Amino acid sequence: MPMPSALLISTYELGHQPFGLASPAAWLRADGIETRLLDLAKDPLDESAVRSARLIAFHLPMHTATRLAAPVIKKARAANPGARICAYGLYASLNAGWLRSIGVDDVLGGEFEAELAAIARQACGAEMAGPRTDLAGLKTRATDSAGLKPHPPSGNLPRLRFLVPDRAGLPPLERYSTLRLADGTRRVVGYTEASRGCRHLCRHCPVVPVYNGQFRVVSSDVVLADIAAQVASGAEHITFGDPDFFNGPTHALRIVEALHVAHPALTYDVTVKVEHLLQHRDLLPTLRHTGCLFVTSAVESIDDRVLALLDKGHTRRDFLDVVSLCRDAGVTLQPTFVAFHPWTTIESYCELLDIIEGLDLVDHVAPIQLAIRLLVPEGSRLLDVEALRVLVDAFDPTTLTYRWVHVDPRVDVLQRDVAAIVGRRLVSDRRVVFDEISAVAHERAGLPRVAPRASSERAFVPYRDEPWYCCAEPNPEQLTLV
Repeated sequence: MPMPSALLISTYELGHQPFGLASPAAWLRADGIETRLLDLAKDPLDESAVRSARLIAFHLPMHTATRLAAPVIKKARAANPGARICAYGLYASLNAGWLRSIGVDDVLGGEFEAELAAIARQACGAEMAGPRTDLAGLKTRATDSAGLKPHPPSGNLPRLRFLVPDRAGLPPLERYSTLRLADGTRRVVGYTEASRGCRHLCRHCPVVPVYNGQFRVVSSDVVLADIAAQVASGAEHITFGDPDFFNGPTHALRIVEALHVAHPALTYDVTVKVEHLLQHRDLLPTLRHTGCLFVTSAVESIDDRVLALLDKGHTRRDFLDVVSLCRDAGVTLQPTFVAFHPWTTIESYCELLDIIEGLDLVDHVAPIQLAIRLLVPEGSRLLDVEALRVLVDAFDPTTLTYRWVHVDPRVDVLQRDVAAIVGRRLVSDRRVVFDEISAVAHERAGLPRVAPRASSERAFVPYRDEPWYCCAEPNPEQLTLV
């Protein structure tokens, strides 16, 4: 008979089926633990499952997910005082002290599956099955949210032998965000990860305080088996959620080449840093040939000073070169930006819009990217930057950020107005939204608009219909449970 139950809960994972539940579920079920998966982005909280669970674990991969989880954690603690409550994922370890203050017992950061399985065996009354995990040092992987602290030490994260994710019990893929194509059709989207962590140390990235430059690959057989299972469940497109798909280019190419052989009609998308697109430009044709529909790249800024402060590893010139490289290779580039930060001026914001316009990238940029405001969570390496540290207030446990106010109040007003435009037009044509934003920004800056790029026919850019992005400071009105 299966052991007493564990309940794994996701609140938000960018519109895709929660990999952060499916991966640990495989570990818990392999130990014979009855495991229930609950995605609150799609289904209401099952209070009976909460009351009966021995272990309740929340996956917190991003800021929005963490804020959404707070009332559910409190509710779970009140409904089931004897349950062991765990939080795991990037934003769990960044907010460990705050999570414990609202009822969480254990906090795990990166490479969490083995430790979570050990906690589940203990909580559900199973004997420890061999020396998989040392629970004695469990809480050393977490950090407290008291005071102004730069990135906490993460230590050496374990190297796990990953299992094929077990998605049984999750809502079907058709209920999640879809891929929109030029002919008006939509494709069912799956999600997987071929690697975790990142070799780089970009200061604003939440991966860095947890992995601190460490990088882990998921074996290709596990990745391909996960993709095959999703294809069997209806997936027609796969999003690779790796922070940077080219952290291990040989590993990445091995996977997409095998994927294309096994599923010739399957398409996919990846995320790659600007500097890696330049360094591995010879791999772009292989991406196109194996079914890559687009590459997301975190450009963040076109200001070299800001890029240096963020430690992005590329320059404005590099971004311009990557736009040309991707066009020549027939690979669609979808750049992302942190449009509003303490060094944004109204004039520099207009320059960003003009560059996007001039490079004919309006359809390549999701409108939310034009409204994103720099988020400074606990543990951020941005707190190492004196130019920012002097601007931020104390850590705010309500928003889980170090709040900052721009020295020019007009910039904060513009950011709020741009966010309102985007919020009103979530399903509008990208060109229409861009034109409204650009008109407002240029009028306030007293600058003329760059004339829209003349084009006899707009090229349609495929995109996923999930409008919000994890680096945005979320609108509180969006923080509601289904």
